[in-house]
Amino acid sequence: MSMRSLAGEFPLRPRKEIMEKMFSWVAIFAVSLMVATAGLGLWLGDLHGQTDPAILRWGTVHRLSGVLAALVVVLVNSMSVTYFIGTGRWCREVVETYGLSPTFITQSKQIKRRSFPFALFGMLSVVAIVALGGAADPAAGRQGSADWVTPHLVGGLGLAAVIAACFAAQRTRIHEQQQLIEAVMADVREVRSSRGLEVEPLAETPTVG
Repeated sequence: MSMRSLAGEFPLRPRKEIMEKMFSWVAIFAVSLMVATAGLGLWLGDLHGQTDPAILRWGTVHRLSGVLAALVVVLVNSMSVTYFIGTGRWCREVVETYGLSPTFITQSKQIKRRSFPFALFGMLSVVAIVALGGAADPAAGRQGSADWVTPHLVGGLGLAAVIAACFAAQRTRIHEQQQLIEAVMADVREVRSSRGLEVEPLAETPTVG
């Protein structure tokens, strides 16, 4: 942030409602896709030795839905990572521009560090699910694939629960970061008010962009 903001413009901040709600809804969508994919897999059962064309077509749907679910899971975790990188930089620039307490920057880094492991573990978990699915897929023509059916079932369900828990943990960290941003903005209001500059009304929440 430039000194221009200190002289005139009020610093804009991410809207609390937008990020928290967007992350929550996309995370719910990702979990729903995983549940639907798992349900389809349970309904299909072991495809080894299966010759019914209709069942085999549903097997293809199961594979594609699994790929889609994996992509959405990666997207959700990437949203979290991008959010913390962006708001961490915003916090540092505002603190430096207005001469606020450096503890804000420290707290922001701590929240980010507590969130990143969950994002990473969530992405690694979905990669593991896809790998187990590929190992158990008879269409791959791999010998011994039948031995991976049960590990894929157990691992897929267990790791899906882990991914959901990672989403919940990141949602909590996002809330903490938003509370920190509100605290930063409260100090910014005090600084600007003491210098006779424009102060954002508390009832308004500006958007970024």
